[in-house]
Amino acid sequence: MATLRITYSKSAIGYTVRQKATVKALGFKHLYETIEHDDSPAIRGMINRISHLLTVEEVATEKPRSAKKKGE
Repeated sequence: MATLRITYSKSAIGYTVRQKATVKALGFKHLYETIEHDDSPAIRGMINRISHLLTVEEVATEKPRSAKKKGE
């Protein structure tokens, strides 16, 4: 599963209460804060609503390596 690194890059001052609530629902408390969320349709929808306030980048997640048994 992919992870999204989201940065709150523009203030929500002057935008609607609904957009401010979306910023808060994503977990942002401060301007220029960066958080990571798992990629899901709900998160993508919130990002699309306030994309003009955010910077988004996709982070490749590493699969955990399986432990090799002795003798293999």
